[in-house]
Amino acid sequence: EKALYLSLIVEVQPLEGARELIADLRERGHSVVLASSAKAQEVDHYLDLLDARELVDGWTTSADVERTKPEPDLVAAAVEKAGGGDAVMVGDSTWDCESAKRAGLETIGVLMGGFSERELLDAGATCVFDSLLALRHELAGTPLG
Repeated sequence: EKALYLSLIVEVQPLEGARELIADLRERGHSVVLASSAKAQEVDHYLDLLDARELVDGWTTSADVERTKPEPDLVAAAVEKAGGGDAVMVGDSTWDCESAKRAGLETIGVLMGGFSERELLDAGATCVFDSLLALRHELAGTPLG
């Protein structure tokens, strides 16, 4: 089992397929923690939009860390909330990849944050998918498989 750091909540709406991906991962026995450096009130709003409050094992807010991405603090806080141990991050930015790398985690990149595949790979992503739907389809071949 691996814990999972997810950076799947962007701007004011969750990414398409995010809730389904969380459900898939839970079915595989993974712990899922949503990691955000937003303020608690914003995170509450995002959790409601995603309808994931009961589905995830936890979440982070800006109150949980002193330094945000690309520092590893947020990733470490998310892993701790998941109970520690092996973890993998799913993220859509170079900062996600960099913070996970600094925390010793592999990252699965998703092209939803305006960064290119090359930028995510250069920042440390193990693999990159065009969308969360594509990731769900190929999940078995990823570090979360």
